[in-house]
Order: sequence, then C-alpha cells, then structure tokens
Amino acid sequence: MEAADLGSGGWEVSGAVAKGRSGWVATGFAAIILAAYPLSHLAAQDTAQGKIVYVKWCAGCHGETGAGDGPAAAYMLPRPRDFTGAIYQIRVTASGALPTDADLMRSIDDGLGGTAMPAWKDRLSQGERRDVLAYLKTFSAFFADTSQHITALDFGHEPSGGAQGLKVGRQFYDSIGCRKCHGDQGRGDGPSAPTLKDDAGLPIFAADLHQNWRFNGGDDVTAIYHRLRTGLDGTPMPSFSDLIDQKFLTADELWHLAQYVRSLSPAKTPEVRDVIHAPTVAQLPASPDDSAWTRVDSYWFPLVGQVIHKARWFAPAVNSVLVQAVHTRDSVALRVVWDDRSHSPDSSWLAFAGKVLAAVASDDSTPPQAQLWPDQLAVQFPVTIPTGMERPYFLMGATTQPVYQWRWTSLGAPSEGRAVAGLARGIERFDTLSGARVGAQAVYDHGQWRVQFRRALATSDTANELQFAAMRAIPVAFFAWDGGNGEAGTRMAVSTWYFLALDTPTPVTVFVSPIVAIVLTFGLGLMLIKKAQRR
Repeated sequence: MEAADLGSGGWEVSGAVAKGRSGWVATGFAAIILAAYPLSHLAAQDTAQGKIVYVKWCAGCHGETGAGDGPAAAYMLPRPRDFTGAIYQIRVTASGALPTDADLMRSIDDGLGGTAMPAWKDRLSQGERRDVLAYLKTFSAFFADTSQHITALDFGHEPSGGAQGLKVGRQFYDSIGCRKCHGDQGRGDGPSAPTLKDDAGLPIFAADLHQNWRFNGGDDVTAIYHRLRTGLDGTPMPSFSDLIDQKFLTADELWHLAQYVRSLSPAKTPEVRDVIHAPTVAQLPASPDDSAWTRVDSYWFPLVGQVIHKARWFAPAVNSVLVQAVHTRDSVALRVVWDDRSHSPDSSWLAFAGKVLAAVASDDSTPPQAQLWPDQLAVQFPVTIPTGMERPYFLMGATTQPVYQWRWTSLGAPSEGRAVAGLARGIERFDTLSGARVGAQAVYDHGQWRVQFRRALATSDTANELQFAAMRAIPVAFFAWDGGNGEAGTRMAVSTWYFLALDTPTPVTVFVSPIVAIVLTFGLGLMLIKKAQRR
C-alpha cells in the first residue's frame, strides 16, 4: 500500500499507542512498519520533482498549465485531459466527484485504452509517478478544498452469471437505452451516435463494445461495472447508480449488464500473427457470410493513421481488420471484416464528419470540407513475389516500383460490392488495369463490413498483375477509409506489410514413408537375427 492511499502524512503512531508503553516498544513497532514498507513508499510526494517529470513527459499533450492544450493536443481525438477542471472519467467515486489518488495512479500506470494516453509504469519509476500525480493535483483548486470528501462507492461483488445472467444483461441493455448510442449489436452505430460530443463540444465516438482491449478504464467485468456505476464524466456516458437508487434495477442486474457487455468481445485480446495461412478447399465460399468461413482461421491486424505523407491523418475510425483466406487449385478468396459505425455515404453522419475535420489539425493547404464520402478498402500486394526480404514501399509503392492493389468501395449495391484492380504508384496515384478481373461481394450488418475478394491465381497480364503461387510468402498490406469520419484520399488508416501463404495439403507419402521405413528396418533386423542364430 502506498502513502498516497493513506494520506500525505504517511504512517503515524497514535497517541493512544505511545502512551502507557515504553519508547522502545513504539520504536520497535515503527521499525517493523518500515521493514514492511520501504522508505520509497513512505516518502512525501514532491511536487517540485513532479513538475520536472510533467514538463518532460506530459506537457507536450496536456500543456504547460495542464489545460489539455499542449502542441500535440490538436492532433488527437479524444483530446488530452484538462486537469484544471478536475473532471476525470476513470474513478471509483460517484459522478461529479473527485477521483481518489489510486484512480489517478491507475490511469498513469496503465494508460487509457482507446486514447493516446500510454501506460507509464514501465517508463517512469514509482517515485516519479507518485510525484507527477501530486503535481497534477496542483492544477485544480478542487483538490485543495478540505470540504471535499473523496469516498469510493461500494460496488459489492459480482454475482454468478451464465446464460441466464447474459440474458438479463441483454434485456437491460435494451431497456436503459444502451443501444441508442452503442447500437443494437454494440458496435457504436446507434441512432444517436452521429450526434455525440463531449463537454468541450468535440465529436466523440460511442465505444465499440466488441473491442474491450480499447475500453477506457479496463477490459474486465469489474472495470465495466465500475464505469456503469460512475459514468465517464465529461462524456455522454452517464452513471446508472441513480437507477439502482430509484429501484429501476438492482445492483446484480447491473452486474449482469456488465457481463453481457464483456461477452461481446473475444475471450482474449487478439494478437498479431504475421502470416495468413490460406488452406486448400474444394470450392471457394459463395459469399462473405458463407458458413465455410467459420471453419477458417482468422487473423487480426492493427491499423493506424497515415501520418507520413501530407495531408496526414491522426484520427482514423478503423483501427483493425480481421482477415481470412482460402484457395483452390486455380483461384483464391480473401475475406476482410472490420467494424465501421456508418454505412457510408450516409447523410446522417455528414455533420459529424465535418466536426471531426474541424477538430483535428491538418497540414492541408486548404482545410477539407465534409462530403458524402464512401467507405473504402484496399488490399495491397507486390507486382511480383519477392525472392528475398526486400519489398516495395509499404505506403502504396513508388513511381519506379508500383504495387498491385484490389480496391473496394461502398458505392453501388452492397450485396454485390464494387472492386477494381490496379497499380498504385505512390499514395496519390492509382491506375486501374483494364481487363483485370477481381470479384467482390460485401455485406454491411449492424456496424460491420464483411467483404470477400475473389481472383484467379494466374492471369494473362503477368507484367502488371500478381501471379499467386502456393507455398510462397506473399507480402500483403491493408488500407481503410471511413467516409462517415471524413476520410478520403490520404486521410486513411494503414497497416504495414504482412504475408499470405497459400498452403497445400500434406502428401500422404509424408505420413506413409516413415511407417514403411520402420517396417522394413524391423523386418531386416529380424532377418539378420535369424541368420545369426542359424550360424
């Protein structure tokens, strides 16, 4: 336990203990305490040292005066915390109350998922983190107000859940209005989503409840329940404690809602695997929702904003894609799935896109104006499979070394999709290949796009189109644009290079040959033994 959890005075031996006992008893008691808690834990927090840490590591985002207006802040959504108002999202205290020191330390230690705030526990020492915590509190007079009583809520204990608990949680998800912002299936695509803004008037997304590793404040059931009880001050996310007080629901029922929300995300946080293995199948899936895809491994790849080439983009809406692939003797199919709050172009998101473009600093010579842009996806390959490790420039190649791409757009009939193949010769030039054939089908469903590409392994245009080959490491990369977030042109999300491998079935001889060899060796051994016995 740290001194921050016990008050700035640290440990004290009460007068009652000191009186009536000899000095050596008190001294011995203090020695035991000091042995259990090193001096580094008991030392008073040093705001002067905290300021040094803050200026070096924090002011770039949060600003010299703690107002959340550092030089990097204009490129971030959500914005860095404004410490002067003492409005904190992640707390164990009631809505509108100050956080505990443990709340602040937790945010410093672990960072805040879904934001630019990183974890500092492995970058700063414990003393540095405690000192900077103390310095943060100097930005607001609220922390110096002795009439403030910072008290954690009593959260109780999580009840057993199971299928019935999830059913109850889903019922309250609907009845208390979660779906209005988070959507029917929880992907942040509810009818109110395009209208959301924080207390500063900046646009804000409803959380995608299928990505708990990006939750602000923790990813487990307990952390989710805490957010439901406390709300996220400064955002549209309210506290539901009053519903318990009003007997609209019980604490256990709110726990079941937390269990339901957690159930929407994978059991484990997805991890990047560099190679997409595409098994051989007798027949390619007929559509993106063909049940055959449920039997194929899925690969998760993170995407980040394109911040290399002007105009840069720091606030992409698509943060990852899930990819699957299969092939037959003559064709390949690739399925790409990603969460997208808007089926663009969508006029209901036009105002939101305008607010995003206005809020995020840009190096455009002319500030961009929101338009009805579509959603888009690009899958990128080299023109030829490299023989070594060298690959074209990942950001859509170059004039002298183009890359081969499949580009899909949501314009057109969603049930059919629209895709073209072509060569990218840099981020601003894409030349469609006449006669190139790549098929695409797309489905948009409750905040998620599912797109299936299909192409022959070999084509007649060997100079410009990649010729797929089995048992080779084929570089592949991904790009995504969310039109409802104001993304078009160079404003996009990008990945680095990964690999696609078209696997082939293992020949039966691989399994039979060792068995045959063992049998022959055993038989030869018996012959030698019998021959020796006859002698």
